[in-house]
Amino acid sequence: MKALINDPEAVVSESLAGMALAHGDLLRVHTDPSYVLRQDAPISGKVAIISGGGSGHEPMHAGFVGLGMLDAACPGAVFTSPTPDQIVAASLAAHGGAGVLHLVKNYTGDVLNFQMAAEILQDQGVAVEQVLIDDDVAVQDSLYTAGRRGVGATVLAEKICGAAAAEGMALADLAALGKRINGQARSMGLALGPCHNPSTGQEGFQLGEQEIEFGVGIHGEPGRERLAMAPADTLTRMLMEPILNDLPFHPGDPVLLFVDALGATPLLELYIVYRAAEAVAREYGLHVQRRLVGPYMTSLDMAGVAITVLRLEADLQRWWDAPVCTVALRWGL
Repeated sequence: MKALINDPEAVVSESLAGMALAHGDLLRVHTDPSYVLRQDAPISGKVAIISGGGSGHEPMHAGFVGLGMLDAACPGAVFTSPTPDQIVAASLAAHGGAGVLHLVKNYTGDVLNFQMAAEILQDQGVAVEQVLIDDDVAVQDSLYTAGRRGVGATVLAEKICGAAAAEGMALADLAALGKRINGQARSMGLALGPCHNPSTGQEGFQLGEQEIEFGVGIHGEPGRERLAMAPADTLTRMLMEPILNDLPFHPGDPVLLFVDALGATPLLELYIVYRAAEAVAREYGLHVQRRLVGPYMTSLDMAGVAITVLRLEADLQRWWDAPVCTVALRWGL
């Protein structure tokens, strides 16, 4: 594989160093252990929101550190959970006295390490709540999970909970809000081609020239089935229908429609998918009130797309619209 790297063992540390130089107005990067902290943290009296996961999904999570979203993020090695000491250090650095909310994607390593970190923090007198994100309808279990995987709803939870925390919402209420978002969001993705891991130099999986992986995970885990390539409108409908049939949507529901690039898919193609996805939503009687299109939760250089639909009640829409200033999301300022 060809990649713009130096030492495969230094991919994450060098990327974080570049991020600190490029975005020092928004965030600080701490090393040993590694975490990314918003520049003005800790904020007294505000619940600190922390997330994290394996690197390779950029801009997730460090790209969402800043005003109106995360207070800190913990990047693990590529496709590898952050360690408990990273999570503890980030939580303590961000803690402003009102407690800490951990937003955790449902991958076994993430779940175990965030739980261990929460126990350590609680022993030190820090109030901690956890929200588990498991919005992927593709498969019940995968190579990385027990239960459904956490994918695109994580971005939406970080934004909406971040806005509510900025308004002063208490820790228990924020945890309930995060669980409500997860309960009202569903996602599914497909891969046109594999990702290439810079740490190993290997493809994550193999596909035939005219094959797709339908229901793929963000680490390249197998999905529901391997299918023949088809036109964009056909594939989009195949993603949307399981999403809309899984969540108890009702005609007239307002929704947020999120079309996410998995790494190598250009915006030219994403907007073709978005066009088809909104048409399917309208067929189901849904009213698309808010939209997000772009590479927000990627899988290195995987070619593919994922779709997330969130039932968007009035309070969720207000917090979605609230000001945000991070590397990857900025509006309302």
